[in-house]
Amino acid sequence: MRYQKFILFCSIFILVSCAELQNVVNTLPSGQVGTDPTMIANGLRQALNFGIDKQVTKLTQKDGFYKNKLVKILLPEELQKVDQTLRDIGLGSLADEGLKAMNRAAEDAVKEATPIFVNAVKEITFADAKNILLGPDNAATNYLQNKANNKLYAKFNPVIQNSFSKVGADRIWTNIITKYNAVPFVNKVNPDLTDYVTNEALKGVYTMIGVEEKKIRNSVQFRTTSLLRQVFALQD
Repeated sequence: MRYQKFILFCSIFILVSCAELQNVVNTLPSGQVGTDPTMIANGLRQALNFGIDKQVTKLTQKDGFYKNKLVKILLPEELQKVDQTLRDIGLGSLADEGLKAMNRAAEDAVKEATPIFVNAVKEITFADAKNILLGPDNAATNYLQNKANNKLYAKFNPVIQNSFSKVGADRIWTNIITKYNAVPFVNKVNPDLTDYVTNEALKGVYTMIGVEEKKIRNSVQFRTTSLLRQVFALQD
């Protein structure tokens, strides 16, 4: 049972050398492994690529965040009053534009930052996996978030900042905040939207990786190549 969950976790999130894989295989009880370790390594690599390509790529498309209820970036609490005030004074279209601009920045940033995410996944080792072998369907995703979030944030944040300029979100939100702060008797706001959108974009990435992890853990139909079927047959 432990070996089965071990292979399943690794097939989604760990890219390892054949030598490291062979060391792990050699520690397993005899009679449980009837597969070439090289084939297993190739299957792990392919499953990792599929997980990134199928789910993270969706976020890079137009409306990948904005029209995806699982990951759509909503206004932070500080700006919810801004949104309502603008709508109350007839500027609802400007409020909508501001919300869309945040999501556009996330879509643009994830497109540029996907290689960063892949490199972070490669750093996970078999030793790391020991603590999550018997975890829930999103155990690997949760571990990745805890392990790599600080590094990913440091990489994502400047990309988000550049994306704000690229998609015009900085101009839109400067206009929104200026108009709001000009309304009599309101408390002035000056939110750090780069920080907020960076964190929300990362949450979106983790959410979608978790979706793919659960699919591969629980359904044979998502093993779409002969290699994946051979490797994942070990956990059935």
